[in-house]
Amino acid sequence: MSARAGRACVRLRGAGAPSPAVRAAIRAWASAVLLAAAVWLGLFFRLGAFPLFDVDEGAFGEATREMLARGDYVSTWLNGLPRFDKPILAYWLQAASLQLFGADEFALRLPSALAGGAWIAALLAFGQRVLDRDGAWAAAFIAATTAGVNVIGRGAIADALLNLFLALAMFDLYRVFAAPDDAAAAVPRRRVYLWMALGLLAKGPVALLVPGAASALAFGLHGGLGRWWRGVRDPAGWLILVGVAGPWYALEYARRGDAFLAGFFVHHNVERFLAPLQGHGGGPLYYVPALLLLLLPWTGLFLAALPGVRHLRAHPLDSFLWCWFLFVLGFFSLAATKLPHYLLYGATPLFILMARVRGDVRSNALAFAPPLLFLGVLAALPALLRWQAPAARNAWVRETLARPEAFGPGWQATAVALLLVVLLTACWRAPVWPRLAATAVACSYAVAVLLLPALGELQQGPVKEAALLARQAGWDVRRWRIDAPSFSFYRGAVTPAVDAPPPGAVILTRADALDGPAVPDGLAGARTLYRKGGIVLLRVPD
Repeated sequence: MSARAGRACVRLRGAGAPSPAVRAAIRAWASAVLLAAAVWLGLFFRLGAFPLFDVDEGAFGEATREMLARGDYVSTWLNGLPRFDKPILAYWLQAASLQLFGADEFALRLPSALAGGAWIAALLAFGQRVLDRDGAWAAAFIAATTAGVNVIGRGAIADALLNLFLALAMFDLYRVFAAPDDAAAAVPRRRVYLWMALGLLAKGPVALLVPGAASALAFGLHGGLGRWWRGVRDPAGWLILVGVAGPWYALEYARRGDAFLAGFFVHHNVERFLAPLQGHGGGPLYYVPALLLLLLPWTGLFLAALPGVRHLRAHPLDSFLWCWFLFVLGFFSLAATKLPHYLLYGATPLFILMARVRGDVRSNALAFAPPLLFLGVLAALPALLRWQAPAARNAWVRETLARPEAFGPGWQATAVALLLVVLLTACWRAPVWPRLAATAVACSYAVAVLLLPALGELQQGPVKEAALLARQAGWDVRRWRIDAPSFSFYRGAVTPAVDAPPPGAVILTRADALDGPAVPDGLAGARTLYRKGGIVLLRVPD
């Protein structure tokens, strides 16, 4: 080939190659499609495919149903009694969803799934400010495929909303933190008050506590407490907060008076910190294993990012992110009431920190041991339950676990197939990050299609089935020694609790309530109308 012909071939090959702008557009489109698919799989796919979990989802669902039945959009009620657990915003959103889509699990969970999607979108927008382009998309993808986010974003409760508003408040606080002067900080500072006000309507005082205390730590590390204090004293900000959150609090106090203060602020906030509520206690290291589980399948990436805490003061962004996480970890470790999802209030900064080290992980063991362990336990779950069920002393637990039909046809084969796919991915000779991203998709699928539906059917399937039977038969049911508010939601009627089963009544109870010497004599001749998975409907003799 002549030199002239060779130069012509080079020019032709160059002309056929996409320009840098086209390549960037293709990468952006591919990133958007992958993230959208991850969000859909993690938060929306089969959203209504399993029953409401008691107590929390059932309580929110029944309180929302009663809100619509009563036409009372200020105060919440549960089984005919005042409910002070949470503020009003989640109930409003669930009520609107029920009106649009009907009274089912999908409609109740949709507001949380949408809030989870908005949470991830806010993380992406913030990441594009503080990270490079690929890092921002990676942080959002990590969040969308993290087990804790997938579970809380599918829950008909207030926590996905709270996490959204906490993230928005903290992102704007960082903008205040990084602003060159107070004038540039004014707009984001006032938005902080809006997000905290919405958080107050979603969950309560924690929406003020986390942004206020975590940002104070970060500002203080860099000598910025003066700016932080000026922000706290911003009268325009307080007008926004009071104007948005104040009306509902004032209306609720006007209706219920000191009972609202004692029930909501004292019992469900102050006492929650001082004493374990509803048996949700734990030691000072409770959140260590909880964190490792919540961050699946990215636990190894978190462990890779963890040494960065030693450089807490090295950069303002590092200070801000670590102070956010460490305050949440420290505060809720000190609190007497402990629940795993509380730690998600400090998980958002971890997604950013993990995205920054995603290319530094070289160890297959560190990256893939956590997801392989998770999928291995999942694949063995039916056998583990069959082995454990006969040994359970509690009759309700024994009957709940001894239901192999809850796993359905093909469940075991799907779990084993996912385990093998991830095992092959772990052995594949390629960079760790794309392999771990593929593993995360497999784990999200496992949570949405295998884990949550199986647990929902085991624990809640009989409750729903019994409620639908009672609804069809038109029975007026009372509860005895059981707290299952989802029963009332599915039955479409209040189910009051009784201290002793009245003659002639239909009673909802649990198998363990009938197992022991404390069973009332009046139940001796009771007729069993339904019994499955430890859930019992009885007709008490006249």
